[in-house]
Amino acid sequence: MSQPKVPVWVNLALIPFINITLAFLVSALVILAIGENPIEAAGYLVYGAFGYEEGIGYTLYYATNLIFTGLAVSIAFKAGIFNIGGEGQAYIGGLGVGLVCLAVDQTMPFYIILPLAIIGGAVFGAAWAYIPAYLSARRGSHVVITTIMFNFIASSLMVYLLVNWLKQEGRMSPNSRTFEESAWLPYMHEMLAAIGINFEQSPLNASFLWALICCVLIWGLVWHTRWGYQLRTVGTSATAAVYAGIDNGKVTIWVMLISGALAGFVGLNEIMGVHHSLLLNFTAGFGFAGIAVSLMGRNHPVGIILAAILFGALYQGGSELAFEIPSITPEIVVVIQGLVILFSGALEHMCKDRVEAFFTRPSAA
Repeated sequence: MSQPKVPVWVNLALIPFINITLAFLVSALVILAIGENPIEAAGYLVYGAFGYEEGIGYTLYYATNLIFTGLAVSIAFKAGIFNIGGEGQAYIGGLGVGLVCLAVDQTMPFYIILPLAIIGGAVFGAAWAYIPAYLSARRGSHVVITTIMFNFIASSLMVYLLVNWLKQEGRMSPNSRTFEESAWLPYMHEMLAAIGINFEQSPLNASFLWALICCVLIWGLVWHTRWGYQLRTVGTSATAAVYAGIDNGKVTIWVMLISGALAGFVGLNEIMGVHHSLLLNFTAGFGFAGIAVSLMGRNHPVGIILAAILFGALYQGGSELAFEIPSITPEIVVVIQGLVILFSGALEHMCKDRVEAFFTRPSAA
């Protein structure tokens, strides 16, 4: 008698839900330990993230960055590559977006600047991912080590460029000049107002729509193309891929190029959509948070969208929580976020065996 199979929805939905529930239960204990009511705290957190239009806008604004970085991690992971360099690739991708805007914002209209900025962010992010990819594919270097190192190199490079070359004259802070409005992404409340829908102002902008388009493109690439089959084969068994005639090194390089390009799109949201100038530290750790988003989303675009919204809600709702209950400091909010990452990442298999056993045990018949 063959062993019954575990339903697909168990691994895709039920186990992540259990892990998140456990994370929030432990978070409730932390809040109890500091003398606050966890139910009241949860109410402030949910209200801050979804209770009013501005909060929803901020939640989706944070989620936009996490969708880009989550997709970047997931497509590399599908090929068996653990890309830890999303932070640096997003940083350099933002440099590409900013350089395009600085170069053409005074001479070209928005409909030309936008595709150029998308290409600039993708090319710069992919270029920053190429060197670790080449070293891994052709020289045997460990991709985790090289991508981590390149995060620090990217940070130092940006400091040098902004302080010595790109900083606006007469300005103390290391920022470039502000772009002309022709190089600004439209805000979502402006786009909705154009069709007669009133929505409160927030940083949410058109890059959110591009993030959703990227999800569709990655879904089509990974599951419905020959290239997607190759990368999934390499990720499943590199030895079998070699026997099938697949060049593992070539797959490693082009997958990392796509991963870096996706991370580079963070610059669209931050540089072109919100800040409208090049500045330091605009990535704010989203490249690292994308790892947890990818793991929680089971490396699938739909799951990544949902996980990104959850983390966006933690960012925005956590700010509201810290404001309403002063004893719950921002550091406590970071602990809650860390617990979600812990249970969704490092401890994601803690309940897996028991849950799968429940659905695969022989029936009475």
